[in-house]
Amino acid sequence: MGTREQTVRAAPLAVPSTRKLIGGVLTIAVPVGLWFSPLPLAINSRHALAVASFMIIAWITEVLPHALTGLAGCYLFWVLKIVNFETAFSGFADETPWFLFGAALIGSMASKSGLARRLAYLVMRRVGGDYSHLLLGLIFSSLLLTLLVPSGIACVVIMAAVAVGLMDVFGLCRGSNVGRGIFVTLTYTAGIFDKMVIAGAASILGRGLIQKMTGVEVYWSQWLLAFLPCVVVTVLVIWRLVVWLYPPEQEALKGGVEFLEDSLAKMGPWTRMEEHALLLMCLAVALWATDLIHHIPPAVIGIGVGLLAGVPGVGILDLEDLKHLNYLPVFFTATAISMGEVLLRTNALSSMTEVMFAWMRPWVTNVFSMALVPYWTAFVYHIFLGNEISMLATSVPPLMNFAKMAGIHPLPLGLVWAFAAGGKIFVYQSGVMVTGYSYGYFEAKDLLRVGFVLTVVESLVLLFLVPFYWPLIGIR
Repeated sequence: MGTREQTVRAAPLAVPSTRKLIGGVLTIAVPVGLWFSPLPLAINSRHALAVASFMIIAWITEVLPHALTGLAGCYLFWVLKIVNFETAFSGFADETPWFLFGAALIGSMASKSGLARRLAYLVMRRVGGDYSHLLLGLIFSSLLLTLLVPSGIACVVIMAAVAVGLMDVFGLCRGSNVGRGIFVTLTYTAGIFDKMVIAGAASILGRGLIQKMTGVEVYWSQWLLAFLPCVVVTVLVIWRLVVWLYPPEQEALKGGVEFLEDSLAKMGPWTRMEEHALLLMCLAVALWATDLIHHIPPAVIGIGVGLLAGVPGVGILDLEDLKHLNYLPVFFTATAISMGEVLLRTNALSSMTEVMFAWMRPWVTNVFSMALVPYWTAFVYHIFLGNEISMLATSVPPLMNFAKMAGIHPLPLGLVWAFAAGGKIFVYQSGVMVTGYSYGYFEAKDLLRVGFVLTVVESLVLLFLVPFYWPLIGIR
């Protein structure tokens, strides 16, 4: 066990050092080369591409924190007079980063009040105490937490606390089938459910970029309805797949229900804070789910409910909670949108589109190919661009421009592309995967085989959704 823990701790130290060394060279060499290159582009377009290349490479290699890289890029757009200040920082006036801010407020509310943990215990207790039923309860809890806590990493941490307690009750250590099955499940579901619901940073960013680049309104309820069949299929497939791949060491694992009951007993009766958090969360979900009727932007709902949570005597959050809130994802999202706007205004985006997507044009000829080609293209692109936020930030703007030039409706293409960010087979592709892997209960090969099967299954589901189901709900 000591060797395994040392390996888990050592791996993150070795990989980033190499990545940062390569990234440090590329983030200087490539932008400088593009800046002075004799490309057949207008000077402003070439300079915009140079700064954008700095941002993209730095995001890929993680030389700097994502938010700092984004801010530096926006500053360079402005100070080098590529565009004016309003355009360079235009993403901060977009509703998308503020939607993420509202979601972060709601997530902080659910975590601080204890609501998220209590609901996870209740769901898992309801489905039963044997391995198969606990696994199903874990999946449903992960889905529920996606709505409550808009952070895949936070969902993994919350569910891991429950899972580690169960491992202790069962007397199972790292390397057991039950441990592998439970931890690979809670890790993968935390990373894929927030692509089916506009709840995590990736789906929020994807929605915002689609709207920004095309002017097409993408509703919260519309996104949920579009991927609802994927939710059902994913729940069933990962449940049966993990039970089959990792059969329990004991036919009936005793003590699971008792552990959940004991954990709930320690939490005591529902507190006033939990009740307020549940009421506010239900209000937010109800308004998001009915946005096709009232047309209130999701950002307005998220920030409004988040601010209500901070009202003295009514809410849950206080000044200290706001101080400890992580604002960097908000800044990063804003700068990613700003980059797309600069590339659009300087006509550099059309050049990127020709390079990145020209080969797709002969293949995307009908609704069936539009379900497959963009999905697997994005999947392969995501392998090279490990971070899913960077993957969407750097590809959705030229993708939307490609749709416009090719005469393809941007909404279904954008939905397929954003959804493909959920398909992962390697640990490095997401902070969520790294977090789940760091607990030491499963190997990289476990994520590879579970992730590959689910990626193929999701692709097959899209073959039904895009040509048949989406037109029925107005996505065509």
